[in-house]
Amino acid sequence: MMELPLKNKQALITGAAGGLGRALSLQFLSAGADLALLGRNEGALKSLADELLAVASPGQTVRQFALDLKDPAGLPSALGVVLESVGAPDILVNNAAVQGPIGPSWKNDWAAWEEAVRVDLFAPVIICGSFVGDMIRKGSGCIINISGGGATGPRPNFSAYGCSKAALVRFSETLSEELKGTGITVNCIAPGALNTRMTQDVITAGAGLAGEKEYRQASKLSLEYDEEVLDRAARLAVLLASPLGEGITGRLISAAWDPWERLPELKGELSSTDIYTLRRIVPKDRGKDWGAT
Repeated sequence: MMELPLKNKQALITGAAGGLGRALSLQFLSAGADLALLGRNEGALKSLADELLAVASPGQTVRQFALDLKDPAGLPSALGVVLESVGAPDILVNNAAVQGPIGPSWKNDWAAWEEAVRVDLFAPVIICGSFVGDMIRKGSGCIINISGGGATGPRPNFSAYGCSKAALVRFSETLSEELKGTGITVNCIAPGALNTRMTQDVITAGAGLAGEKEYRQASKLSLEYDEEVLDRAARLAVLLASPLGEGITGRLISAAWDPWERLPELKGELSSTDIYTLRRIVPKDRGKDWGAT
């Protein structure tokens, strides 16, 4: 990748103080971007900002904003403060998320289920809406929504999280279509299995609520975690936000499994297909002829 491909670009990252948020912040800083860090924990944000400023290049800025995404109604005014302070971002990364209740959907606490949807779906939609107008006026911009965790298939016992992430992917595809011709790209990244607070929540819930498969995977992940997973997801985000990512839009890309390093050379072919998108499977997709419907 070119040297400092994001120099003089403003990147806004939500959930910045978490594991993936920190990795994203470091990679974007290394690529030359100025940073606006959003998160709930003001102390953790301050510590991260201090860490980043210690390795920042002369002139690079790192600002932090404490923000609770559980209250979507209050987001527009809170985001107005961000706009006044740093201006509209060139790059928006919606990374913040909560897991929501664990267990069969009919046994879930409704308030917790609803809260997960507010944070994981409503908040990113509102944040996109708050900044996309300025991106349109500038004629450029990059939006990256972090997905995974059940967006592409059923995830029993994690219905609030999985449904929110599936809806976020479909929203991202829709927004990408709405923004065609504006110079703005919209993509989702599935970062892969991360050893975060959510992993510990699965272990705490136990196999009885989370399911044996999820519990085993979380337990193994907590003992054998590979930091490279975080780095790959963050580097993919930088690629999508850089000039190399121009023209790549409306996709859900797996940082762990997809050959995303080759996407710049494949973008022409990619744009004419439905590869890396959510689609219904029909009989012919599986080599079956069930007749016309």
